Amino acid sequence: MDATTAWSLALTSLTLLVALGLAYRPVGDYIARIYTGDRDLAVERVMYRAIGVDPRGAQTWQAYLRSVLLFSAVGVVFVYALMRLQPLLPFALGLEAPGEALSFNTAVSFVTNTNWQSYSGETTLGYTVQFAALTVQNFVSAAVGIAVAVALVRGFAYRRSGVIGNFWVDLVRGTVRLLAPFAIVAAVVLLAGGVIQNLNGFTDATTLAGAAQSIPGGPVASQEAIKLLGTNGGGFFNVNSAHPFENPAPWTNLFEIFLMLVIPFSLPRAFGRIVGDDRQGYTILGVMAAIFVASTALLTWAETAGSGTAPQLAGGAMEGKEVRFGIFGSTLFGSTSTLTSTGAVNSMHDSYTALGGMMPMINMMLGEVAPGGVGSGLYGMLILAVIAVFVGGLLIGRTPEYLGKKIGPREIKLASLYILVTPTLVLAGTALSFALPGIRDDVETTSIWNPGVHGLSEVLYAFTSAANNNGSAFAGLTANTPWFNTALAVAMLLGRFLPIVFVLALAGSLAAQDAVPATAGTLPTHRPQFAGLLAGVAVIVTALTYFPVLTLGPLAEGLV
Repeated sequence: MDATTAWSLALTSLTLLVALGLAYRPVGDYIARIYTGDRDLAVERVMYRAIGVDPRGAQTWQAYLRSVLLFSAVGVVFVYALMRLQPLLPFALGLEAPGEALSFNTAVSFVTNTNWQSYSGETTLGYTVQFAALTVQNFVSAAVGIAVAVALVRGFAYRRSGVIGNFWVDLVRGTVRLLAPFAIVAAVVLLAGGVIQNLNGFTDATTLAGAAQSIPGGPVASQEAIKLLGTNGGGFFNVNSAHPFENPAPWTNLFEIFLMLVIPFSLPRAFGRIVGDDRQGYTILGVMAAIFVASTALLTWAETAGSGTAPQLAGGAMEGKEVRFGIFGSTLFGSTSTLTSTGAVNSMHDSYTALGGMMPMINMMLGEVAPGGVGSGLYGMLILAVIAVFVGGLLIGRTPEYLGKKIGPREIKLASLYILVTPTLVLAGTALSFALPGIRDDVETTSIWNPGVHGLSEVLYAFTSAANNNGSAFAGLTANTPWFNTALAVAMLLGRFLPIVFVLALAGSLAAQDAVPATAGTLPTHRPQFAGLLAGVAVIVTALTYFPVLTLGPLAEGLV
């Protein structure tokens, strides 16, 4: 690495660190006030009346869960209907309706905050579907994730309570007070940076070489802002944030990385404020930050040290990367995208080196908790904290406690079930894709074009991305087939809502407990020792679960 590259890396890292540090307290405190205040805005009161909700009526965890599932089911039907009716809608741009399987996959994808895309956005969807279906879900699916996280935090904060809040109030407040105003500001900044925002359709142009070219337009900045801020990830264009209309310059690239991280990294502050102990928030933040730095460093090393003549001459593995961003601008974006649940890309992960391509997979396999998606990262880390407290309790020989709540058999069963959901979906989906006749062997219908271990890596990446609601992909896999559209949609649905079931059940169990006074034998959960234990649990659980399949795919390819 030459001096110029090292200086650029240091400056970029410092700028991002300072920006996130300055945002941590004000954004975290603001989020805490949103979900603990008892005053409603005028627009919120209108919305409550429209949907027939009593904003002062709290819900049990079962009622909260039913509301989440009902709202999400309606969202799937709405998005599916708009896609199937696309030719009848305004601003359809003459595009046909996507097929049934693709429409179902896309509807599930955006409602579950996954934003997996088995299609080319600019040539498949018109503007009405883009902003009335997809952009709306970018807002509300993110708000659902934050609501579930806040419900779990209330479980730790409440005492002898049969309720954990009101989903409809949490949904409306998260959208109106947090996501919408932040997204408006972000969209204006992106517009200033050159991201397009228009309804121009396709513009025919002649290139300098005399060839004809059709240049797409669209309402990109508005979708780009919430795509990143809500850790959604679905791009307006097929190449996502590698497209100059979505991500024009190195400084917009850094700003987009900041947007992906600002809410997830601020939620630990909100957690600490709501439970009444800021130190707990700092501990969670420290673990998230340590994993983030380690993952980004390993990915950057793998891509910078790419073996072979071409990478050596280019100063690193530049295949699939934008020259205007360079290796670190690409790996930082890729690491951020897969450590959150965003899934946006500014480089092609399938073109990474074998070990470099393994790192985004591992980021998702960790459960996307460093810092994770908006809401989902926090509740995923708190589930791991429950596991870590249980392990610590076994080591010191006493009943484990976390934030004054006993972690008994019911709590540890719910946490364990949460941990087991995504590995089951990932490994089962990958195995079936190779075991079922016709999926792999039929040259007419196969999606798996790369033979050997890399083909396994592509399928493994797809199911890891879907089950963890990430949405990024190894682009060598053709996923727009009946099998992958259906199987990945099922993985997205179960990967989103089964964990939410266990999280809300855990929140209800914790909220019903009284506080247990701390004693000399209580395991301190705000010290570096617990932070190390928590990070160790996150890494060990992932290693024990996924190491065998990684040895068959990216590790085997990288060690050849």
